[in-house]
Amino acid sequence: MAKRLGVAASGSAEVSQSAVEILKAGGNAFDAVLGALCTASIAEPLLVSLGGGGFMLALPDGHKPRVYDFFCHTPKHRRPDHELDFYPIMANFGTAEQEFHIGMGSIAVPGVVAGIVQAHRELGRMPIREIVAPAVDLARSGVLIDAFHHYVIRILRPIMEATPETFQQYQSNVVPGDLIHEGELLRNLGAAESLEALVSEGPGLFYQGELAARLANDCREKGGHITLEDLAAYRVELREPVVFRHRGARCAINPPPSPGGSLIAFALGVMGDWPSENDSWGSETHVLNLLRGMRAASVARHEYSMEAGLELDKMKVLLGEETVREWQQGLELHSLFSRGTTHISVADAEGNIASLTASNGEGCSYTLPGTGIMLNNMLGEEDLNPGGFNRWKTGARLASMMSPAVVELPDGTRFALGSGGSNRIRSAVTQVLVNLLDFGMTPEEAVSAPRMHLEGQMLSIEPGFNPDALFTLESAAPVSHLWPEKNLFFGGVHTVSVKPGGIFDGAGDPRRGGVVAFA
Repeated sequence: MAKRLGVAASGSAEVSQSAVEILKAGGNAFDAVLGALCTASIAEPLLVSLGGGGFMLALPDGHKPRVYDFFCHTPKHRRPDHELDFYPIMANFGTAEQEFHIGMGSIAVPGVVAGIVQAHRELGRMPIREIVAPAVDLARSGVLIDAFHHYVIRILRPIMEATPETFQQYQSNVVPGDLIHEGELLRNLGAAESLEALVSEGPGLFYQGELAARLANDCREKGGHITLEDLAAYRVELREPVVFRHRGARCAINPPPSPGGSLIAFALGVMGDWPSENDSWGSETHVLNLLRGMRAASVARHEYSMEAGLELDKMKVLLGEETVREWQQGLELHSLFSRGTTHISVADAEGNIASLTASNGEGCSYTLPGTGIMLNNMLGEEDLNPGGFNRWKTGARLASMMSPAVVELPDGTRFALGSGGSNRIRSAVTQVLVNLLDFGMTPEEAVSAPRMHLEGQMLSIEPGFNPDALFTLESAAPVSHLWPEKNLFFGGVHTVSVKPGGIFDGAGDPRRGGVVAFA
């Protein structure tokens, strides 16, 4: 049997397969994950876009991990509310509804294009034309709408129908006047041309050139904030990750100003005094310890005023031994109480690991004319604007719960993982890390296991916990809700691993149509 070249896990077969094609063609993990991000903008267009933002945590073999922050940035000037195209829509998840705001006034300065180009220039080795090629081919030939993406389209129907250009992009070829259905092909010729333009003209086209001028002009005339000055000033930030240890493993995760990674590290720190080696998954103490960690992260987010971002000095205090011990003592097990994102993980045979999370929010419904690119609605995301809409700090990087991570075990095994799911990201990644590191599960076991999520006083629980654990959880939480089945609400943790000797494994999260592929 030929030695494998690597593994990729993502939210769709097309995305994972494009990463594998790039590995087989001689690319490394960074070529593969960046090419897969381009493919995701075609295969998962309602979750990620060239008009959005994200983070890549890179662990090159023999080097320290680094984070490429290409998340969205706020404009330098705010227009008054009465001039904005900014309004609410309701997204219906079936079991729950959530309000989002869209329109031109919800667009923040996008970073995906800049991130792809800079990370590729510094870490990739294949020509950028070759890593973009699978996405261009898919945009022209079309992606088959499966059950999961049909479900997402129906959830976000109000956004798809809000502007004629976006409705035209997503309209059915079979049922006149309706959105595209499961089993139909979704083609995006404009996006194919945009990706080819990126190759031939570089990122300047999107930040200083014709497309930048088109976006700035439409924002000016139709009620948005973004100017040419905002686009020209955008920069990718290279950051050092938060590094911590859990059960002997060395973990690196997304750092401030985004708080998600630090909150995951803090939750695991608070949970670290629980002797997991003497317990089993799904026991009463296991689920209560998870609830304890979630409660700690939830309360700390507000106590440390992380809603608009996390400062480095506050992070150091939060993750300090004294703070963790105080929270452990204050959250004894018996006294616990008185949005659109995708992830891609890739590992290669050379030992490189890439963990990339990106988002378009839900999309603002504005599609940049002629490009097939829907812009983000990050300024309309309540999670990112806790101080109120149109009250954001000008000229600043938005904070995010996105938390791409890499993990190294003492035996040399490496993992890459991350999730979509807005505020549910931190609970999803925390639980998968516990499954991997505390219980030694395989990636598939760790990803497939039931999850829960604490938001305020509401504990949401997936089916699959044993009756005793379920009774314990429902008794411990002031309010609980048992979902009828596993759901994308609980995140999508796509995970890969590589053991010494090039033994690869991985899992795509079934909650978000996840697929793992090997090269």
